[in-house]
Amino acid sequence: MAKQPMLKFVNVERDMPQKRDSNLRKEDFNEIYAEFAAAKAEEQASRCSQCGVPYCQSHCPLHNNIPDWLNMTATGRLEEAYAISQATNTFPEICGRICPQDRLCEGNCVIEQSGHGTVTIGAVEKYITDTAWEQGWVKPITPAVERGESVAIIGAGPGGLAAADRLRRAGVQVTVYDRHDRAGGLLTYGIPGFKLEKDIVMRRNEQLAQSGVTFKLNCEIGRDISFAEIREQHDAVIIATGVYKSRDLGGPGAGAEGIVKALDYLTASNRLSFGDSVAEFESGELNAEGKKVVVIGGGDTAMDCVRTAIRQGAESVKCLYRRDRANMPGSQRETQNAEEEGVEFVWLSAPKGFAGDPVSGVMVQKMRLGQPDASGRQSPEVIEGADYAEEADLVIKALGFEPEDLPTLWDQPELEVTRWGTVKAQFTTGKTDLDGVYAVGDIVRGASLVVWAIKDGRDCADAILETIGAPVSVAAE
Repeated sequence: MAKQPMLKFVNVERDMPQKRDSNLRKEDFNEIYAEFAAAKAEEQASRCSQCGVPYCQSHCPLHNNIPDWLNMTATGRLEEAYAISQATNTFPEICGRICPQDRLCEGNCVIEQSGHGTVTIGAVEKYITDTAWEQGWVKPITPAVERGESVAIIGAGPGGLAAADRLRRAGVQVTVYDRHDRAGGLLTYGIPGFKLEKDIVMRRNEQLAQSGVTFKLNCEIGRDISFAEIREQHDAVIIATGVYKSRDLGGPGAGAEGIVKALDYLTASNRLSFGDSVAEFESGELNAEGKKVVVIGGGDTAMDCVRTAIRQGAESVKCLYRRDRANMPGSQRETQNAEEEGVEFVWLSAPKGFAGDPVSGVMVQKMRLGQPDASGRQSPEVIEGADYAEEADLVIKALGFEPEDLPTLWDQPELEVTRWGTVKAQFTTGKTDLDGVYAVGDIVRGASLVVWAIKDGRDCADAILETIGAPVSVAAE
């Protein structure tokens, strides 16, 4: 009888790739996890129970065929595992690195629920596609037939690039417009290298460029070209701008020098990793070295900021969040990594105002959790008389992002938006009420996960291919 290659979760314990020592990893911006070796990847993949109803797959926005590519990995059929992974996910090596698996696939793993510890899905996903790149299995896109239809994509983030990939596989002509000098959006400038090294993003950009996607970078819509001109030049337009407008803080002293936006801070740090000259970093404005840093917020962007400040040599780094650990929106894994690196979390705390100009401190209100709000989470309430001052030389606001006013910026009052400023579009296709205009990702959903943007980009591309009569199946190969 053949040896059973799977269902080894009873005898084989869960094991993540080795994590670099916190004292070493906080000295640089390299990724903190090592790669699985082939034997270890096969071992960990073999823990999958191959359950009849794969909750890992159903809780993945892309519905990745996780049990299948775990089986292929466990049995040494890695090129097949890559083909299955790539069929549903445009950028599996990126999702393997930055998806909050603890809230999605791994958090819903059947053997996790039974107390055996989840399969390390994200680490195996990363290993499969990194190996595919090393072995040359990842090829430039070569459409079987070139088509005459042209699609413009505004925004070179994950949603836009996923749509570009899918459309090019069907032979559609694609032009991507982006305001930055490099494609990738937040993958390039928003996420630090210790979570996603930049060569991982750049090689995907290069693959798309080699495949015939035209990139028009440093291009601001409404300044360098109008939205109306783009519509005239292309058969369809996909709006994939993301949401970049930072939510602001009020209170006394909120405009003081030394209070900065999270995205400005992270962009400066990421530009340095490319070797760019960054005046705001050199002047100290966006540099945490030697400073007492306070980050305000509890999401993944806040985690990126605190861990970046540690690596820049901050004297101390504290994160203020108005709820407790159990109710924070960011990844628990990222919180643990930050604590290991020396970040102090100050739970149930919110800023009331700021002292000094340049800033010298944050006036903090202590909070308690009251009754649940409309989302079901307990609402924070102020504890009267418990205010105190937190010293700070640099305050980073990481309170989330909102959409820019696209109808005004692009002189398109007929582009319909919701009361939150997001573009009104069908979730399944991305289609708006404007003829030939689609929208995907955060500009429709509000600030969300990279994996959801990828799904939206792929679904929108499929809808466009169906509209123009191109075979959608070609795009999935």
